[in-house]
Amino acid sequence: MKKLLLLGSGELGKEFVIACQRLGQYVVAVDSYDHAPAMQVAHEKEIINMLDGYALDALVEKHQPDFIVPEIEAIRTERFYDYEQQGYNVVPSAKAANYTMNRKSIRDLAAKDLNVRTAPYSYAKNLEELSKGVEHCGYPCVVKPLMSSSGKGQSVIKSRSDITKAWNYAIEGSRGDLLEVIVEGFIDFDYEITLLTVTQKNGPTLFCPPIGHRQEGGDYQESWQPMEMGSDRLKEAKEMAKIVTDALGGAGIWGVEFFITKNATYFSELSPRPHDTGMVTLAGTQNFNEFELHARAVLGLPIPEIKLLKNGASAVVLANDSSTSQPVFSGLEKAMSSKESDIRIFGKPSTRPNRRMAVILKYGSESVEKLVSIAVALAKEVKVN
Repeated sequence: MKKLLLLGSGELGKEFVIACQRLGQYVVAVDSYDHAPAMQVAHEKEIINMLDGYALDALVEKHQPDFIVPEIEAIRTERFYDYEQQGYNVVPSAKAANYTMNRKSIRDLAAKDLNVRTAPYSYAKNLEELSKGVEHCGYPCVVKPLMSSSGKGQSVIKSRSDITKAWNYAIEGSRGDLLEVIVEGFIDFDYEITLLTVTQKNGPTLFCPPIGHRQEGGDYQESWQPMEMGSDRLKEAKEMAKIVTDALGGAGIWGVEFFITKNATYFSELSPRPHDTGMVTLAGTQNFNEFELHARAVLGLPIPEIKLLKNGASAVVLANDSSTSQPVFSGLEKAMSSKESDIRIFGKPSTRPNRRMAVILKYGSESVEKLVSIAVALAKEVKVN
């Protein structure tokens, strides 16, 4: 049995803990608030501000884990290098966690060091720099905080009048204490994908069938697997994903996002952990879901193959209002009356507008377009009060 220190205990962390529990591992779930989803299924819990480096150091010293597994962005990730020097195993690696928690580091690595195709981009620490960045990238362009999660703070600038609003929204959505944004030229893409990529300690890099997804306000609303795409574009995506993950090092699952046009594949972002769009794999679309793949890769257990078993779709259930009382779900009977469907309620202890509270899963032999439409309809039946 190994001890894993999970830094961040949201819904993705909860599924990862379950996967580890099924493999006989011991997990300590950490977050900044009590009763976080992963805490509900872990062996132990800790509540700290993970941007406090001293508190993080004390926690690592207290538990002396076999693996340190980051699940969110708001962590003092530069401490990870020290942990590795002390002999701790950071997942997937200190470099990967540090680089990918900040869009600036990972974008410069991909575009400048590795020559991976990306959209034109610029950085800004204030309104004046943002205006210059918009001039460089042109209209329309996308503005994102350098550190955020689930699309928070992301918006599109279509004219000069949008710049101040976009800056304020990005800073409000920023995680941690990094008040800087990235401006990206708008790619007129046909669609976007998440390519779940698995790096192993003793095995080749593996790829899950591509996942398509739709975003709204920078946050995913629906995802489906597989995303039908041309072999040339998929080959480019796999090559780019391997180049970047090889450069970052370590074992685990990576959510690598791409924009796909008719003639090219563009690297967008990368997360060194299970990806929210990958929750569609909980529908049994693969022989192992993304959380089981992450657990196996982290622990160094073999993954003989990743095989597509069926088509699947996911659709999120969002809260409408803010409340600190335990959420109550209604409409479950209607939502669960459809064949070949399921729901995962995350167990978050409070709500706020548009907070992701659950996900509907739909699977079967129908087209992914049909599955998505059914999943969306089922998600609308569920109300969070």
